[in-house]
Amino acid sequence: MLLSAERILLDDADEFTPGWVELAGDRIVAVGVGVPSSTPDERLDGTVVPGYVDVHSHGGGGATFTEGAEAAHTVLAVHRATGTTTMVASLVTGTIPDLHAQVAALVPLVEAGDLAGIHLEGPWLAEKYKGAHPPELLTDPDPAEVAALLETGRGAVRMATIAPERTGGLESIRLMTARGCLAAIGHTDADYQTACAAVEAGARGATHLFNAMPPLLHRAPGPVLSLWHDPRVTVELVADGVHVTLDLIAWVMATAPGRVALITDAMGAAAAPDGDYMLGELAVVVRDRVARLVSNGAIAGSTLTLDRAVRNVVAAGVPLVQAVRSATSVPSDYLGLPEVGRLAAGKRADLLVLDDDLAVARVLWRGAWQS
Repeated sequence: MLLSAERILLDDADEFTPGWVELAGDRIVAVGVGVPSSTPDERLDGTVVPGYVDVHSHGGGGATFTEGAEAAHTVLAVHRATGTTTMVASLVTGTIPDLHAQVAALVPLVEAGDLAGIHLEGPWLAEKYKGAHPPELLTDPDPAEVAALLETGRGAVRMATIAPERTGGLESIRLMTARGCLAAIGHTDADYQTACAAVEAGARGATHLFNAMPPLLHRAPGPVLSLWHDPRVTVELVADGVHVTLDLIAWVMATAPGRVALITDAMGAAAAPDGDYMLGELAVVVRDRVARLVSNGAIAGSTLTLDRAVRNVVAAGVPLVQAVRSATSVPSDYLGLPEVGRLAAGKRADLLVLDDDLAVARVLWRGAWQS
């Protein structure tokens, strides 16, 4: 299948151009700028971009990844309809036995290619900045327990959020890094020096920068400055206008180009109605598309989808190419997902057609148009 468009973002280009993409099965076999030498099978109207990549999402469509494989397929389908063609399953804090069971249930989906990996967001988090995680289940990262969970994952656990100041934190970061699991600093009470030490130990991510960590103060910059400043670190941002003001997100993206991954941190109410939900073991109420814990009103994930995140940051002044890259190639590079995130030869045939309002008009996933 040969597709052409007047406005397409090819490979690592820094602008939209006329161009074409040739597909064979679920792969891109060639791309080019300008008019193709043969007649295209279809000329696409709109702006053509790679499929979105969400590396931090808990659920959607009324389902969550903690509920197992059937629920996972529901989550994937509802996000795919809004342009997310690659997704990592994020699991919230549970008991160690429960996490082993949840990881084991999702491993076959990773091995089949339905999921891009698993993210453990807990239980190695700071109680002071626990967010929507049950405090009684938070624990120090015992390297032996960390290693055992990674073994259960058989290589599928691609990322883990960790508070590096906890006992065993730095040792566990080194262990994760050695075993191919990206360590992301988050839900942490670390000071600036500890966060720097965590990066030196191998941490390369910031789980939803600004949220669930000490604020950046002029005499106590905390982890925010360390993570924002270090060129080795990719920072996640939830661009729903609730977690972080969009003007600040635009400023971070301007000052750290190529290092911001837009994420949803979506819970079950994404692409679903307001109402009562569960996030792990905690009750959540969603009103006006904002999810909060019933117990204390704390933000409990989001109802965001990545298409809205891209539109939100563009409305805040971020150039469209940068916004798209932050939802495609940046997250794919962040977690080492070489087959997705770009329209280039050899990549998976995932692309989106955006309308004039940047809404997703069509989704091509693995070489097939989705209804």
